[in-house]
Amino acid sequence: MEPQLRKIQYEYNGQINWRYCMGGLLPGWDNYHDEINSVSRPIQMGPVWMHAQYVSGMPMDANIWMKDPPASSYPACIAMKNASMQSGEAGARYLRLLREAVMIRGENIAKGNVLIDIADRLSHEEGYNFSATIFRQQLKEDNALEAFRNDLHEVQYQQVKRFPTFIIKRSQQGIILTGYRPYENLREALLQISPAIEKNNPVINPAEYETFWCFITDKEMEAIIVNE
Repeated sequence: MEPQLRKIQYEYNGQINWRYCMGGLLPGWDNYHDEINSVSRPIQMGPVWMHAQYVSGMPMDANIWMKDPPASSYPACIAMKNASMQSGEAGARYLRLLREAVMIRGENIAKGNVLIDIADRLSHEEGYNFSATIFRQQLKEDNALEAFRNDLHEVQYQQVKRFPTFIIKRSQQGIILTGYRPYENLREALLQISPAIEKNNPVINPAEYETFWCFITDKEMEAIIVNE
């Protein structure tokens, strides 16, 4: 859903606060069973990714589930919380780099060396003031693990059973959207919560948009030029 999410984040830049809660979709394969998609072992995940690529138009390297399948999503979730301890912006950027690593380059993001490589990549990007050295040091501690556990508790408390789930709130009013949604659904929910909100960037220049996000896929570019 990043074509839709990135577009609305850019249009309302500075007016919406985002917080990512990691759901821990894959604890491990020993007791994992996705009844909806009939998945209980890595090779069965390939067709699910192929379908998701077809629906979303986003690149997803399904071959990873045959060549080098991640054993769990927990290490990546903990790494994201680790990056977030330096700043929320760094955490969000690290999450995007995780997705690019596994879905575009087919890297196994359950492996520690891959997670550290992503941190090194982030440390060389401008605007985040992110330290890969601090990231490595914090991996040896329990703070990121505890933050991830808090996310899992929140998922359980909110009774979230499907990913992605979006909770859009202003004061005490809130709307929950579950599953893959088009851009129009996100914007309608936002306007329902905050009817007076206006776009900071109502007209999107493609070159400026690409610079803002550092890297965008063809589908993400397509999302901003499609007439609403």
